[in-house]
Amino acid sequence: MRGRKPNEIAPGSSVLMEAPKPPAHLAPDAKREWKRIAPILVERGVLTGADLGILESYCTAFARMREAERTIAREGVTFLNARGEHKRHPASGIQNESIKTMRLCANELGLTPVSRSRSNFKTDDGDDSSLDF
Repeated sequence: MRGRKPNEIAPGSSVLMEAPKPPAHLAPDAKREWKRIAPILVERGVLTGADLGILESYCTAFARMREAERTIAREGVTFLNARGEHKRHPASGIQNESIKTMRLCANELGLTPVSRSRSNFKTDDGDDSSLDF
């Protein structure tokens, strides 16, 4: 079975019937993203209790990416160090790492075009327009 993905959710996993509230400790951007994404996953019938950690990771990475974008917009992509050299802003690295984490988590949750093309994430109507960023 190496290299093959399962075609459906494993037996014994109970699909959530309604979107859970976001964890209270999440940043405001993360909570907004949770409220946007969780209902889509529930509607597709792919969100289980075991998936909430990966959803939280996705939303946390989303919030970090947004915060890094705000920092870069405010302070610029580069800065002058003590020697007068232009250096890349540290927020750029945070932004890039957050985007990588988001991509990995989004793939696991079926939020990317490629992951949605797999049979276990296909929707009945084939409409993916609700995920437009």
